[in-house]
Amino acid sequence: MYSVRKVTQDMYWVGASDRRLALFENIYPIPRGVSYNSYLILDEKTVLLDTVDRSVSAQFLENLAYALDGRPLDYLVVNHMEPDHCATIEEVLLRYPEIKLVGNAKTFTMMKQFFTFDVDAHAVTVKEGDTLCVGKHTLSFVMIPMVHWPECMVTYDACDKVLFSADAFGTFGALSGNIFADEVDFERDWLDDARRYLVNIVGKYGTQILTALKKAATLDIAVICPLHGPIWRDNLGWFIDKYQTWASYTPEEHRVLILYATIYGDTQSAVNALAGKLAEAGERNIAMYDVSVTDPSYLLAEAFRCDRIVFACPTYNAGIFPKMETLLCELGAHNFQRRKAAVIENGTWAISSGKLIRAKLEAMKEVQVFDQTLTVKSSLKEDQLSSLDAIVAFLTE
Repeated sequence: MYSVRKVTQDMYWVGASDRRLALFENIYPIPRGVSYNSYLILDEKTVLLDTVDRSVSAQFLENLAYALDGRPLDYLVVNHMEPDHCATIEEVLLRYPEIKLVGNAKTFTMMKQFFTFDVDAHAVTVKEGDTLCVGKHTLSFVMIPMVHWPECMVTYDACDKVLFSADAFGTFGALSGNIFADEVDFERDWLDDARRYLVNIVGKYGTQILTALKKAATLDIAVICPLHGPIWRDNLGWFIDKYQTWASYTPEEHRVLILYATIYGDTQSAVNALAGKLAEAGERNIAMYDVSVTDPSYLLAEAFRCDRIVFACPTYNAGIFPKMETLLCELGAHNFQRRKAAVIENGTWAISSGKLIRAKLEAMKEVQVFDQTLTVKSSLKEDQLSSLDAIVAFLTE
């Protein structure tokens, strides 16, 4: 059965959601699933904007056929060539063989890598600022390279002031009938997934995101249609501001984040003592995570949220405990910066994790690392409580 919703007078959502997929891109847990959004404009010409992942292709093709209601499909605009959005291009082409494919030069280079059909026979190549008139709707194309692939572009419909934003402004989470952000409690139920999506998928490319946001600011936008998650038609400025914060690596909240690894519980005991002292000092916003329990994608998002971070870790095989090392590598890979950090190390002999963690943090841009690493030899001792006090003073000054 089809599942279609009207977005504007002439435009429909024809996408689908996957609640069975455990890992997005086979790496990020998505316990709430994910949506793959596709949009159809019905004008003198018909225009499909992006397709969906192969896993939901049957639902999508049924939605598309219903919305077209027997009309031919004239154009398919390909804003992004990642397979979760392009996998069904050939399926669409088989059903609508006269279709024209609209994309930029890099789009079609990638398309030829993924498919073997005659791409050139269907290609309409556009560049920055080009337009396509399909009746009362005129579409214009804006390039946003490396948000988050080099071929990425967005499409703007001047008639209804709609921005088809590709992977920008997307979020994890399957849609449940309510396809608009104003139909759900977005801040309560979706913001964490939006942050985790942005930070993990495109967080490395903050500079490119900010460039894209500057381009978006020149457009009169009433609706944002992303490729994942809810559609925005109200309070757009609030969500755009969130993107501005995340993309500029600005802490979102005044919060202390304690990230720790523990083998037999002694490092955990040390950070519990630290958390208590932070609370006694008046800190009311403290988050703690065992890095062996929580997936790195969540921890990365939390690190982007918080302005102060404590890394506590035992030495393992003369190095950093592997789960903590993975997290630090993720932070570095995503251009993590502009935070205060403190380090606690633990070990019974040849303790080295603190020095190695500090080296990784000091290689990051504008990360201010407290100059006193607390070294715990097997377990925290009474005479080291003053060292915890020094960390508290550094974090709360």
